[in-house]
Amino acid sequence: MKIRYIIYTLLALGLAYLIYYRISENKKIEGSGGPKGGKGAKDGKGGGGGGSSLSVDGIVVKTSSFTNDLEITGTIEANESVVLRSEVSGLVTGIYFKEGTNVNKGAVLLKINDKDIQAQLQDALTKQNLSATSENRAKQLLQKGAISQEEYDIALANLKSLKAQAQIVRAQLAKTTIVAPFSGKIGLRSISVGEYLTPATVIANLLSTNPVKINFSVPEKYIGQIKLNSEISFTTDGSDKHFKGKVFAIEPGINQQTRTMQLKALAPNPNNELLPGSFAKVKLALTTQENAILIPTQAIIPVLNGKMVYISKDGKAKQVKVEAGTRTADNIVITSGLNVGDTVLTTGAMSLKPDADVKVKIAGSKKKDAVH
Repeated sequence: MKIRYIIYTLLALGLAYLIYYRISENKKIEGSGGPKGGKGAKDGKGGGGGGSSLSVDGIVVKTSSFTNDLEITGTIEANESVVLRSEVSGLVTGIYFKEGTNVNKGAVLLKINDKDIQAQLQDALTKQNLSATSENRAKQLLQKGAISQEEYDIALANLKSLKAQAQIVRAQLAKTTIVAPFSGKIGLRSISVGEYLTPATVIANLLSTNPVKINFSVPEKYIGQIKLNSEISFTTDGSDKHFKGKVFAIEPGINQQTRTMQLKALAPNPNNELLPGSFAKVKLALTTQENAILIPTQAIIPVLNGKMVYISKDGKAKQVKVEAGTRTADNIVITSGLNVGDTVLTTGAMSLKPDADVKVKIAGSKKKDAVH
């Protein structure tokens, strides 16, 4: 047992000596300014010298005119759209339109068998004529005092009732003819001649596509900047062409679920390039801000209580808290915190620390090694 304690004691003493030796050697190296007083101590680039400057990119803050464009998504809709159906049931006796063609308002599109209704109309007209004769005879007798006023009133009421019945039959007869409610392009039909039609049967779709409507929504914070006749531009997935339109209708309320307001714009479509149901990328011009400060979005660093950026001042990195406004794909508007002439650092945010030495390459400078 004594031998084991002696061995443990010797090992502990040896370890303590090694630690003491290493600490002593480190102090000698630090005192000489580098290993063996070499070149690092001579030119100040060794471990004892100051750290080297961090090379970063930056921009000099200046003002410019900024148009606040809001980019949202929308849907193209037909100016007018209807699913054609019949109000009455019956056999189709004639189809008078060609699928995929333009039709004019009031054009006859389809005819339903109306022979039974025609017979009802003839019966109603016969009864009406007979009642008219009776009413005329009763009127003459009343003038001669041969009948009472009550008897004449009964004859007159009977005539009016039969006239109303004839009008009802005429209305039923009119429903057997399907006409175009407005001018537009008719789609593919889903019925054939001889088919029995019911009010639930779809005949075809009719759309008016010149102009077209663009339906889109904007966040509620932009409500005060949008007015009727505001211009929009938009593109579709099927074309690189830019189209233009104007806002013609604004929903008076805000959607409580999405906190957005719905708008509709009209866009001319003379060549039928815009198809209803298409996806639209809408750009809505809100306001133009003069003397706006714009910086690249990558310069912004989110922090717990807001946003900050690094600027270069006297060769040192400084943190500056800023307030930001509208953001675009590349830039962001700074509303407070920066002044014209400040040098904002746009790279190296993860490596920077306050008061770190920086060497800044100004964006857009003609000299490759230009620094600020």
